[in-house]
Amino acid sequence: MHETYDPAAVEPAAQKFWNDTRAFEVKEDAGKAKFYCLSMLPYPSGALHMGHVRNYTIGDVISRYQRMQGKNVLQPMGWDAFGLPAENAAIKNNTAPAKWTYANIEHMKAQLNRMGFAYDWSREVATCKPEYYRWEQQMFTRLFRQGLVYRKMSVVNWDPIDQTVLANEQVIDGRGWRSGALVEKREIPQWFLKITAYAEELLNELDNLPGWPDAVKTMQRNWIGRSEGLQIPFDLEGSDEKLSVFTTRPDTLMGVTFVSVAAEHPIALAAAQNNADLAAFIEECRHGGTAEADLEKQEKKGVFTGVYALHPISGERVPVWAANFVLMGYGTGAVMAVPGHDERDGEFARAYHLPIKVVVVNQEVRDAILELQHDVAVGGDAMNTALGGGAARDVYEPGAAVQLIEEFQQRVLQGAFTERGYLINSGEYDGMDYDQAFAALAARFGADARKVNYRLRDWGVSRQRYWGCPIPIIYCATCDAVPVPDEQLPVVLPEDVAFSGVQSPIKADPEWRKCICPQCGGPAERETDTFDTFMESSWYYARYTSPGAQAQVDERANYWLPVDQYIGGIEHAILHLLYFRFYHKLLRDAGLFTANEPATNLLCQGMVVAETYFREEEGGAKTWFNPASVQIHRDANARVIGALAEDGLPVSIGGIEKMAKSKNNGVDPQSMVDTFGADTVRLFSMFASPPDMSLEWNEAGVEGMARFLRRVWNQVQRHVASAPMVELKANSILLRRSELALTPEQKTLRRKLHETIAKVSDDIGRRHAFNTAIAAVMELLNALAKFDDDSAAARAVRHEAWEAITLLLNPITPHVCHALWQALGHAESLIEDLRWPQADAKALEKDALVLAVQVNGRLRGQIEVAVSADKDECERLALAEPAVARFLEGQTVKKVIVVPGKIVNIVAG
Repeated sequence: MHETYDPAAVEPAAQKFWNDTRAFEVKEDAGKAKFYCLSMLPYPSGALHMGHVRNYTIGDVISRYQRMQGKNVLQPMGWDAFGLPAENAAIKNNTAPAKWTYANIEHMKAQLNRMGFAYDWSREVATCKPEYYRWEQQMFTRLFRQGLVYRKMSVVNWDPIDQTVLANEQVIDGRGWRSGALVEKREIPQWFLKITAYAEELLNELDNLPGWPDAVKTMQRNWIGRSEGLQIPFDLEGSDEKLSVFTTRPDTLMGVTFVSVAAEHPIALAAAQNNADLAAFIEECRHGGTAEADLEKQEKKGVFTGVYALHPISGERVPVWAANFVLMGYGTGAVMAVPGHDERDGEFARAYHLPIKVVVVNQEVRDAILELQHDVAVGGDAMNTALGGGAARDVYEPGAAVQLIEEFQQRVLQGAFTERGYLINSGEYDGMDYDQAFAALAARFGADARKVNYRLRDWGVSRQRYWGCPIPIIYCATCDAVPVPDEQLPVVLPEDVAFSGVQSPIKADPEWRKCICPQCGGPAERETDTFDTFMESSWYYARYTSPGAQAQVDERANYWLPVDQYIGGIEHAILHLLYFRFYHKLLRDAGLFTANEPATNLLCQGMVVAETYFREEEGGAKTWFNPASVQIHRDANARVIGALAEDGLPVSIGGIEKMAKSKNNGVDPQSMVDTFGADTVRLFSMFASPPDMSLEWNEAGVEGMARFLRRVWNQVQRHVASAPMVELKANSILLRRSELALTPEQKTLRRKLHETIAKVSDDIGRRHAFNTAIAAVMELLNALAKFDDDSAAARAVRHEAWEAITLLLNPITPHVCHALWQALGHAESLIEDLRWPQADAKALEKDALVLAVQVNGRLRGQIEVAVSADKDECERLALAEPAVARFLEGQTVKKVIVVPGKIVNIVAG
């Protein structure tokens, strides 16, 4: 054993042993319980960041711990390799996306291996490889034949300069991120998967996922957005057509004062032919984003179409407005506007001076109306009289009731009342609550009016970009869209291409597009759109179970699935995790495996955050400085009073934010590993914060973890030098057999050891509280350092403790533990194949108890008593304790209360 801890020597030695023995490659074993631990696969951006390190360390700790429980553990890794960032990098670096991607994979794989993660690399996948994506192409063609795939026109963000569709995040202030052109909304044909066919199951199955965070399940429920309502038809004045709207609030129907339609709605488009203002508005709406969140934040605008709808109950004329907050792709593209009871409609109505009606009130106002009706004894009309104006007050003088009603009405005119309540101004429905009104109106409009709608929309999987999986469809003038036959798969994306970013190379290559229709044999062309990259990341977990399978997965999937522990950021809570669950159900229904959900447990790790520093330049732009290049100045109380960049000039402190390139506050994990070693970085990332909370990067904390590991190493070195290893091991065996007599101090230390084993086992195994597990080991280390006993029995207790500490720390710091295990007299081996230490119940037993002693309710001392001591003995020892006796001088003891095992309370006066 080297005198000093040197991670540069320790870590490569451990990794060589793991590689040489192929330690983490696993096979299916029906005789062992399996454990599938999976961290979300990375995009090969070129370098790991601290968020990767934290995420993958969490997974590695869990995997190594579960293997030490005797389980057959699968922990794979791969690469989410398609996508827009590769195209952007290719443009910037004047290279092909494939070349850039493969170089990054090679570099990042070396970084992961340097961290010592226990991956089964024999199962590695790269989603850009044809041997991977051919199976999702085959699945797509199968879904096409089943009717779960369809093509329709869809509104997208179109960059007229680059001639490409832009994602919402690529639209900046209404312009293309790269060209700067004003973005247009265009309708183009897109391919969709019918995720809505699984909406009910996706929603209901959330109740069967107790191991998922409630926050994630709530976000998915809200995104799926199940709502029950009525679809209500409005006649159009002067037309035989009807305009249907869906509403979850049919109780507000009598409060409709206008109808809003999307700018692309046929009513708006037809009206625009004779309305220049409307045509200009529709053109304006063609620019900007298409995301629902963007529409919610933008200023509400609209133009009257000149068309009137007829209210389905009152027959009143209701103006139809084109509005920029209504999406054609949502529902019918038309919304019944109730400005008195919907915030968005209210905002629009106030902007355009449209009427606002109050048709729902809360219980307090309802009671006031009933009181008014009773007081003036004029029947039901009093309700409407009071709400119609101030005349009722002059005639009937009903006092506070009318005032309350009028104040409520004024409040609604200024801001909508959106809660459920009781109907007024609604004719025959007056006085009904929500449920009563819903039932009555459902009966009025017929059984077909009841609808269950979902906020969830079908998954649009078409992307007009190059670096993605080709969609396996052929277009034929005779046969229309035809799926590529299985025997012609995969449709391979050419990788050696010139890429400028203006047009996809496969769109620009007529030879690649050219093909033969598999149905009629006539000339045809391939689809040039590629899949949304969520397609690849929705089933990678399943492919890991079946490496080399001549199908998407094979029978091995039923052994490994579902994933027992999935780990990734909460930012993926909706889209990835929803598509992940949906695609799993598609594979299940294809008969590929039986599990209903892809993952039993989900852990969402917190972000890694760090200080930010910047200097504001002329014109308002900010230059950001990496924390490593900034010198901090503090006052005598250690408070930060300033910061200087490397040029000696001051910089402003921007606060603590998520590590990001945009703020230049990222920390290179490779430099940390080179300086302190991988185990130190792993230890810090697990100790600095609970896994689901943000971790604030602190280099002083990293140095502290390095000191801790050096301390462990040095104490083990002193221990193994204290006696021949044969003697240390022999006495340790006698200790475990209870054949070694121990002093009280030795028993106390051993009890501390086994209390630590019990706590760390619970913290890692059940709670995933890695930080408190490490803290417990640190406490034990302190106790060992203070234990000044060099007897043979004491050395045996120490040896047991150091073996246990090595095993307890192994999932977190496996390299140093690999070396320590050998130093403690064991042959080089894979510690994961050893059993996790178990707390000895006998060692946890206490011979004595420490009881607090209070005098008149105030703590005055403590006593140590035998576990078997009775009340009289506890009382005697408490009264005899010198620290306690001092506070009893000159007083009479009136009563002594003994709470067994806890406290002695003396009442004196």
